[in-house]
This record gives sequence, C-alpha cells and structure tokens, in this order.
Amino acid sequence: MLSRFLTILRPIAAAACCLWLDYWPVVHADDAVFQREVMAVLSKAGCNQGVCHGNQNGKGGFKLSLRGQDPRIDFATLTHDQGGRRVNLVEPWHSLLLQKPTAAVPHQGGQRFNAGSWEYEIVRTWIAAGCPADQADAPRLTGLEATPAEQLILLEPAGGVQLSVTALFSDGSRRDVTKLAVYEPTNSCIEAGYDGRLIARTVGEAALLIRYLDQQMALRLAVVAPRPDFNFTSPAEVNYVDRHVFAKLRLLKMNPSPLAGDAVFLRRAYLDAIGILPTAVEARRFLADSSADKRRRLIDELLERPEFADWWALKWSDLLRNEEKVLDVKGVQNFHHWIRQSIVEGKPLDRFVRELIAARGSTYTNPPANFYRANRDAVTRAEAVAQLFLGVRLQCAKCHNHPFDRWTQGDYYRWAGFFARVSYKIVENRRRDANDGHEFDGEQIVWMAPAGEVRDPRDGRSMEPCFLGAPAPDLTGDQDRLEELADWIVSPDNPFFARAQVNRVWYHLLGRGIVDPIDDFRATNPPAIPALLEELASDFAARRFDLRHLVRTIMNSSTYQLAAEPNETNREDEANFSHALVRRLSAEQLLDALSQTTGAAPRFEGYPAGMRAGQLPGVRASRGRRRSSLDEQFLTLFGKPPRLLTCECERSTEATLSQAFQLVSGPAINELLSRRDNRLDALLASGLSAADMARELFLTALARFPDAAESRAAVEYLNDAADRRAALEDLAWGLVNSKEFLLRQ
Repeated sequence: MLSRFLTILRPIAAAACCLWLDYWPVVHADDAVFQREVMAVLSKAGCNQGVCHGNQNGKGGFKLSLRGQDPRIDFATLTHDQGGRRVNLVEPWHSLLLQKPTAAVPHQGGQRFNAGSWEYEIVRTWIAAGCPADQADAPRLTGLEATPAEQLILLEPAGGVQLSVTALFSDGSRRDVTKLAVYEPTNSCIEAGYDGRLIARTVGEAALLIRYLDQQMALRLAVVAPRPDFNFTSPAEVNYVDRHVFAKLRLLKMNPSPLAGDAVFLRRAYLDAIGILPTAVEARRFLADSSADKRRRLIDELLERPEFADWWALKWSDLLRNEEKVLDVKGVQNFHHWIRQSIVEGKPLDRFVRELIAARGSTYTNPPANFYRANRDAVTRAEAVAQLFLGVRLQCAKCHNHPFDRWTQGDYYRWAGFFARVSYKIVENRRRDANDGHEFDGEQIVWMAPAGEVRDPRDGRSMEPCFLGAPAPDLTGDQDRLEELADWIVSPDNPFFARAQVNRVWYHLLGRGIVDPIDDFRATNPPAIPALLEELASDFAARRFDLRHLVRTIMNSSTYQLAAEPNETNREDEANFSHALVRRLSAEQLLDALSQTTGAAPRFEGYPAGMRAGQLPGVRASRGRRRSSLDEQFLTLFGKPPRLLTCECERSTEATLSQAFQLVSGPAINELLSRRDNRLDALLASGLSAADMARELFLTALARFPDAAESRAAVEYLNDAADRRAALEDLAWGLVNSKEFLLRQ
C-alpha cells in the first residue's frame, strides 16, 4: 500500500519541486555547486562528449551541451526537461541521473562510475538538496594552474608524476580540482590516470590537455630514453635557430645528425628556395668551390633569382585560391602577377596582407580584390582570414564552442561580422554552365555595403564585430571595417600574425611546422620549441616582415643543413628537427625536374612555350571541349591542389600506385624522354665519351657526380648498346625513377 502511494506521490512532488526551483534560494550561498561540481562530474564521466549526450542530437532523448559549454541549458535539461524525470527529489538514489551512469538500469554508455563513489555522492547530495541553481553572482572560473609547472616535463619510461590542478576564480579564490579535471593526452606515450597521475609508456612527446568546466590548458611532456652515458655533440651553432633547437635536443638526450654533404645541400637549397634543380654547370661549380662561405653565398644568390618569386608566388596562389572557375582566366593572371610582383619587390608581408584584407574595387584593375571573389560569404571569409593570417582554425566554433580552444560561438560570429558588408557588382558573367552558380567569367567589383550584419543562429541577434582575443573596436560613424581589421591583424601588438607566418615559412623549408599542423595555433597544440617560434617571430617583425630575411636566417642555420640520415639517438624523432625530413618532390617540382633532366620543356595549352610548371598562374578549369595536356594531367596526379580550400593540407605529397605507373611507363615521361632535340640528342651530338655523358646526366638529375660503381656500370651499358640513343633514354629513365631523384633529402 505504501509503495503504491509513493508511486503516485513521486511525479506530483517532482513537478512541484521543479516549479519551486525558480524561486528557491541557493543552498550554499557562497558557492556554485551545480556548475563547479555536478557539471564537472558529467564531463569527467564523458556524458557530455560528442559521442554521447553532447552530440548535436543527443542520445536516447537526452541532450547536453557539448563539453558543458552551456551550464544554464544543461541545468534546465536535468531539472525540468520531460517533467523533471531525470532527478527524483524524494528518493535521490532512484534518479535516472544516478541509475544510468552506475548501470543500475540499462545504459548504452555503460557504467561511468560506481554507486557510493565520490562522483556519485556529489550528484546525490545535489539532488537531495533540491537541485539548487547556482547564484547569478557566483565567482567566475578564470583559469587553471597545474603543478609541476615546467615548460617541458621530462619522464623516463615507466616513470610517472602526480599532477595537481588548481582552479582560479574571479574573486581571487582558488580550489583544488585535481579529481574533477579531465585529462586527455595527445600521444599514447603518456597514460593519464583518472586522478591526474601520469605514467610514461614509450619514448615520445605529447601534449596533455587539462580541462575543467569551460577552461583548458596544456602541458608539454616528453618521455626520454635513459641513456646514462649520453654525451651531447652537434655541429657548430650558426645563429639563434641552432641555439634553441640544440638546447631542446640536449634536454631530450638526442644528438642532431651531422651536416649534409655539399651535393645534398645544393639540391635541397635549390628545391626549397626556388623550386628547381641546379644545372650541371651550377652543380659542378659549387662542388668545386672550396671556400668556407660558399653555402652562405649560394643562399644569397638564390634569394635574388627571379625563380624565388615564381616559387613563393605559387605557394601563395595555392592559399589564396587562385583558380579559374571562380576568378576566370584574366582574374587568375592578374592576381598571380600581383602576388609575384609583390615578392619581386620585397614587399613586407604585413603590407601584402593588409592590401589583401582591405581590398575592394575591380577584380581586373585591383588584383587583391580577387581574394574576396573566391570567398563569397561572411563566414567563409572569416574562417579563411583567421586560418591564413592568424593560424587559427575557427571552423569548430561555428556550431558550438571550440572543444580544444578558447573560441566560443559568440567569438566566431563576432569575428565574421567584419566581413558582413562585403558585396559584389557583377559587371559581366560569361559562364559556360548556366546551372553552375559557382562559375564566374567576367569582371566583378568588390565594394562595402553601408549596412549588413552577421546574426547569431542561436537567437538571431546581430553580432557586433570583435577581434579574436582582443577588445572590440569602436566602429562608430563611417569607419571602414576591413581597414580596421587589416590594421589590427598586422599590428605589432597582435600575438598571432608574425608567429603564424614564420611557422608557415619554417614548414616549407623543413617539412614540418614548429606548430603542427601549421595553421592550428592553440594552447592544446603547443609548439615543439616555443622559444624558437617566439624569437623567429620577433626577428621577423623587427625586420619589417621581410620574407627573404626570414628564409635566409633559416637556411643558413645548421639545423636546416642537417643530413637526413638519423643516428641512434634521434632515429624516432620527427618533431624536433634533429635531422632533415625526407619528403617527395611536389607536383610542380617533379615535372620541372623531369623537364630539366630530359631537356624537354612541358607543354600547357594556352600558355607560352617554355613555361615551367612552377610558373603557372592558376589551376585550369574545364571549359567547353578543352582537354588537359599530358603535363596538366601529370600535375593533378601528383597532388597539385584544385585550390578549393585556404589550407596547405589540400596539396598532397603522398605516393600512390598510379604515380608509380606514371613514372615507370606513363605517357608524360615517355614523351619527355623520346622527344627529339632534347638533352639526350644534344649529348649524342656533343661527341662526349660515355663517361662524360653519364657524369652530365648525374649532375643534372642528382646534383652530384656518379661514384665509381655507378660510373663503371653506366659506361659499360652505353658502350655495349646497339642503339646509344635508346641506352641514354634508359639511363635517364633509371635516374629519374630513383629515390634520390624523387625525394628531397
């Protein structure tokens, strides 16, 4: 009888209590129990993760905000949603909020904590107190501190360390939240215990994300091989780059590789600085030079060559989406010419970026305006500018607060507000496909409308423009939003711009960013060598954002010139620049290297004869019945990006089976080798001996002389061949299919 009475009474009592909550005073007048403890328990148990109830659609009819980003909504969901069925104020232990995670009733997510555990008691006590709401004026969480607080925590395998995490509040109070914080390592070399105990598993480096409520921080950890007899040895330090890199390697008990030999350095420097191979004459001259400063002088020469502007204009054209479908042929050519001319002139990078962001007018007569022609709406522009010029990926914050960074949805739409008034006047659109609204062919005018705002999709409010991580500008009167934004981005006070740009250049020269991925700067993705990044950025800004100065500084360092062959201490290292990272030549580098080795220029329809792949202004659109040439197909196959994204990640340098077939027997390479009047015909007509012809091909393809065994084999093959032209083709084919040719070492 009593059981039946309680069954009838429970829903009545629960409904009455839910109505009472709006007027009920908080039990702990000086605390915020729900957010500080209950929400923390839900995060600790993983209940509000994206794979569980934090999913956009929730799970099992129960939806929480992702990672607890909106405690107000979660409080209402737990206490009022579906008649308050998830909490039982009369018998707290019968609450679904306790029975599900303890698996007392079936739960698809399994058991998250035990009945009677400290997590259980936090939630039960809160329910027993009547599910009190937090005070509106309760102190706000402002930050986290962790100990040990070293910049880099070093451990040895099987070693460990106990973390202590403290939450800081707006009233100056501090609270130990070690048990309530969430620990997420980025690498399996570290295992993070539920209680903040870290155990080292294998040699490696990791960032540890520590999260409590809406605050997060990261610690850098390294598991170091014991090496009790370690003795640090390195090449001489040339500049501050080496000082920072070698200091980190010394900490990790890791020796850098020795300097690369002259031939490897020569080929590397040409490919990295200007995108092409040295000629046989240039290789022979450099290898014969015995002066101590020949590498420095070579770097200076390369930076002044016209190919330097070609090569770096190609990189910026990729990022700025310079392709024909959206920009049309004339727009692509004008935009590329402006980019290249900016590099030829040595235009400071801050001015280059400022002209892009503040651009408007005709896309034909003012080429930087093409940047907005390729990015057609406010949020696309906002994401592109943040990623390109600040190294910040905002995309996650479009739908919810960023799970791994400080940016909120509000930050996202306030930032997008700068671009809301960018408008277009289409002077003419001669597009060939009337059904394709993304194709444009004709002049456009980019202009700023007098009105227009971005609205928050959650409540429809107009969002006032605001800089990322900085105070909102005063945009009263006729102030130009894009001008204000451009001034802030390139300002010396901006903490993002210089670091993002030096990191990108470092990536292009060394194959990996100091922050990696290179356009994903956040506390939870710390730089491998923070002091190096900061000094590069400071030096870059102090030298007025001079690209050549930055490239010169990096290329002259011993770090850049290290050999690719690892030693016993750095064999597993890929993040600390202890040896050169071997990577495949890019599509344009490879085609131009094949062309240079064979002496046969590539052919691109609509472009002048003799144009190199690295000089092409844009990506060709398929128009009408125009077919791509063999060389254009080659570039696509080897990873030339379609330029649909403002991201380095769009370019692929991964090896595929199709690429192997193309190199072994593809029509493009066959055409270059068999074309009449190419380098092979010139060698035959020169009257050179077989040994000299072999040397010439080796110098052209590999920037080195053949060794004794290679020379002997080549001479025997050429002298024994009935058809010396075919034999030369075979020798050239073998060289261009070698790993030494296909890879940048």
